[in-house]
Amino acid sequence: MTEGEEDDGAAERKMRFLFSLRQQGMTDARVLSAMEKIDRGRFVRGIFAERAYEDMPLPISCGQTISQPSVVALMTQMLHVGPRDTVLEIGTGSGYQAAVLSCLARRVYTVERHRRLAQEAREIFNALGLSNVVAIAGDGSRGLPDQAPFDRILVTAAAEDPPGPLLSQLKFGGIMVVPVGQSDAVQSLIRVTRTQTGYDYEELRPVRFVPLIEGMAND
Repeated sequence: MTEGEEDDGAAERKMRFLFSLRQQGMTDARVLSAMEKIDRGRFVRGIFAERAYEDMPLPISCGQTISQPSVVALMTQMLHVGPRDTVLEIGTGSGYQAAVLSCLARRVYTVERHRRLAQEAREIFNALGLSNVVAIAGDGSRGLPDQAPFDRILVTAAAEDPPGPLLSQLKFGGIMVVPVGQSDAVQSLIRVTRTQTGYDYEELRPVRFVPLIEGMAND
């Protein structure tokens, strides 16, 4: 296969990738544009690289996964990120979700308990020239109080309830999207809006995520 044929094949896979997102109800033009700009193939390595444009989760380092694109698109769309917003992401993973958010927000902070994943994500962000996203190795369950409050918070791991420290770091009028439920049972994707009198909760759809774990990983 020639280099040109490889490029044509990759371009066709990307076109099918974006078409499948639209078929699944992704209507936000800014989100679709961000997912077109950020090449998922940059975040998938090794033997799974050729499956980067399929709508499925894939293994990455440290026993973690990169979420399926339709879920990334849904969570991003439900967050309603504005161009002046500061976003906190809990669970960097491959860095793909944070990179998509960086196309929509003023600044993105992403926290990862696996130091190796945080470092690998930083390297990709630098290579892509994403200067408005900061990857931090830390305990995501505690949020990032030094940078709070945030306009938007996205959690990519499931908690039994929306974590109190993260709720407290949300601005009034701010939105958090978080999977809630036991790790071995059905989870629901929840959108939380902070109001002057408390929090409004909206259930979005069933999902399945790894559990939110306190503390730093050993690797």
